[in-house]
Amino acid sequence: MITSTFKIEGMTCAACAKAVERVSKKLDGVDSASVNIATEKLTISYDEKKVKKLDIEKAIEKGGYKAISNDLTKVFKIEGMTCAACTRAVERAVKKLEGVSEASVNIATEKLTISYDPSKLTEVNIKESVEKAGYKALTDDITRTFKIEGMTCASCAKAVERAVKKLEGVSEASVNIATEKLTMSYDGSVLRGADIKAAVEKAGYKAIENTKEVNDSHQDKKAEESRELWRRFIVSLIFSVPLLYIAMGSMMGLSVPSFIDPKVNAFNFAIVQVILTIPVMYEGRKFFKSGFKALIGKSPNMDSLVSIGSIAAFLYGIFAIVQIGKGYHHYTHELYFESAATILTLITLGKYLESVTKGKTSEAIKKLMGLAPKNAIIIKDGKEISIPIDEVMVGDIIVVKPGEKLPVDGEIVEGQTSIDESMLTGESIPVDKKAGDKVIGASINKNGYIKYKATKVGADTALAQIIKLVEEAQGSKAPIAKLADVISGYFVPVVIALSIISSLAWFISGKDLVFTLTIFISVLVIACPCALGLATPTAIMVGTGKGAENGVLIKSGEALETAHKIDTIIFDKTGTITEGKPKVTNIISLKDGENDDILLSLSASLEKASEHPLGEAIVKEAENRNIEFKKVESFNSISGKGIEGVIEGKNILIGNLKLMAENNIDIEKAKALSDELALEGKTPMFMAVNGELYGVIAVADTVKASSKKAIDALHGMGIKVVMLTGDNKNTARAIAKEVGIDKVVAEVLPENKAEEVKALQNEGRMVAMVGDGINDAPALAASHIGIAIGSGTDVAIESADIVLMRSDLMDVPTAIKLSKKTILNIKENLFWAFAYNTLGIPVAMGVWYAFGGKLLNPMIAALAMSFSSVSVLLNALRLKRFKAYK
Repeated sequence: MITSTFKIEGMTCAACAKAVERVSKKLDGVDSASVNIATEKLTISYDEKKVKKLDIEKAIEKGGYKAISNDLTKVFKIEGMTCAACTRAVERAVKKLEGVSEASVNIATEKLTISYDPSKLTEVNIKESVEKAGYKALTDDITRTFKIEGMTCASCAKAVERAVKKLEGVSEASVNIATEKLTMSYDGSVLRGADIKAAVEKAGYKAIENTKEVNDSHQDKKAEESRELWRRFIVSLIFSVPLLYIAMGSMMGLSVPSFIDPKVNAFNFAIVQVILTIPVMYEGRKFFKSGFKALIGKSPNMDSLVSIGSIAAFLYGIFAIVQIGKGYHHYTHELYFESAATILTLITLGKYLESVTKGKTSEAIKKLMGLAPKNAIIIKDGKEISIPIDEVMVGDIIVVKPGEKLPVDGEIVEGQTSIDESMLTGESIPVDKKAGDKVIGASINKNGYIKYKATKVGADTALAQIIKLVEEAQGSKAPIAKLADVISGYFVPVVIALSIISSLAWFISGKDLVFTLTIFISVLVIACPCALGLATPTAIMVGTGKGAENGVLIKSGEALETAHKIDTIIFDKTGTITEGKPKVTNIISLKDGENDDILLSLSASLEKASEHPLGEAIVKEAENRNIEFKKVESFNSISGKGIEGVIEGKNILIGNLKLMAENNIDIEKAKALSDELALEGKTPMFMAVNGELYGVIAVADTVKASSKKAIDALHGMGIKVVMLTGDNKNTARAIAKEVGIDKVVAEVLPENKAEEVKALQNEGRMVAMVGDGINDAPALAASHIGIAIGSGTDVAIESADIVLMRSDLMDVPTAIKLSKKTILNIKENLFWAFAYNTLGIPVAMGVWYAFGGKLLNPMIAALAMSFSSVSVLLNALRLKRFKAYK
């Protein structure tokens, strides 16, 4: 059981506190839950195997409140991990710490993501725990140098230091008054350059980043690691090739110099081999250091298997040399130096290939990071000046010329152009933009000269948010990984036990020491926990990255896995199936003496205070006709029904049949007319003045060009499609018929949308909800998978599991297809990883030999082990060929 604390928003009384407690306690795996109404905090104890923090947050949100975790989430880079057994060891170590609510290690990204209570635990405690387990935890610290303007003395330097050291995530900060520079190291996951500049500015100084001195340590380390592995492999190869020739040459009839010929100089033959083996052992010292440290810490890993195997071979070789020195020359056939050296050489090669291939799995993030330009041209004091992108502030006026990239998000204030947003949205056709339109950072200005005002900078830009989402998804675990995780935890100890049991069994059966040693080493070396550990995270990394390239942002591994099970998709109508930009098609006056203009004037005046798309259509029509807007004396929006207000002393109602019925308005004379309009796919809105029906205004919303094609694609996958709308039944059915929807649920109030989702779930269906508005958020949260249209509201996007950057519904089947392909890839990876170990280990134990086959050579076992990891990675990379629906 673990305990977490949440800040609860939206509570007003003790009844609210009880409601939150009830919702929390209903969750499977929750042991206790109590709410303190004074502090507005929920303290909850739960079994993390049955319920996650996200499940608690979603459950409370469905109850009408908002849960914000008080836990701090940090990401650490873990050094020294080599396989899935290592990830289990690190997870076990940190989960024992008091205050930890969640901890997961991703072997592919080599990162630990941990959520913990900062009042009970510190960063130092976490690092110590990881180190105790035999590994090293490093924060993703960035080192940057800033030029500080405005300092005059040592006290100024101290003031700047104090200001930045107060910021969360800062590990070091020092100011040199002579050079007027601030050098600091900080956690890039919690702090940005803009935050540092703001803190310095608040202290009364100005910080200008020296961009040339930015240290991208993580990328440098990865590149250095690959280069080091390649160097180690080449050095090992230089010594292993002659060693193999000398050791195997005489047996294969190849000529060797007489001074090392085993028949002439047996002792020299053995000594030369040990001399050639020692440099290879030295180059492989990292395997021994990591392997034996893990073994002592009772969490053996892949390095432990390699270390035991190669050390056993080397020590037996030393024993054989001593015997040869005593005159027992038959021991020249029992030297194992070439096995020890070749095992280390081949595994180093495998590690190098693994490192290179791993790098390719994260190419999507690298591409995204490389999209933003490094500098921006802003207008200051009437002049155009170039500044680093990190120095751009909200409100700056930015100049972008044809062919240039936009540095940050903003709103055009001057000029018009077409902008290519394909790198972010996947939409290949440039979008026309003019003054007042919003623009996205990292998109390309195709042909016009524009000036725009920065509205979002740094971590708030669309690109930064996308990168954050993709990084979080790539670092998350899918439920399918649980089996591999459990097996990996027991894998290495079981393999060590099997190697001892099988070698002892052969020794007891009468085989000599050399035979049993071959069995012992082969079992140790052929076993591969790496393939098991890499099977899931690598596929998720490539899958989520490929989704981002196609404008489909998948927020977690769990969402990626669940999406392939979906058998029912619910679409909202307005703004999802339709464009969400309706137009007035009919204005029908039913009151003698009142013409269309009077009807439009009254309705538009009242609708101006509304934010509903149908109301906007009426306002736009009035503006196009130059109709006079009247003064509104009072206004009230009635959710899911319409609006009411007072103009010139008249009580006005505009809305649907429910609103009219509730206010006892007789609509009999307009019923046939409204039905006829609805059958044409138009939405009729009734208008009543002082309790009497005045007229009907019909509004039509055009169906998106991609809607029918997307629904056909979903039908091709065997998925049932439902449309959920607050619109009237006839209009909804007309649109449903046009695009081929299976089932229509119309006249649904916003607050009841989530109930409709649950009704389908109660039928045993796996439900996805696609929506774009605030009123869709509860339904998005209630569904198994919530899919938000990227052009929709922030609330809808926040509630969703998958975000579609474009408003193209073809991205819905693309997301489902990507999920199916990724999960198939994971299953293939797991199958081959399990099959490899299931077949390889018995062969190494001598089962094949017992039935008349050959004994497995440890060198072949080492080659097979290295190949298994690389093959899993290469299979994951096949996902890069994924094609989206067009």
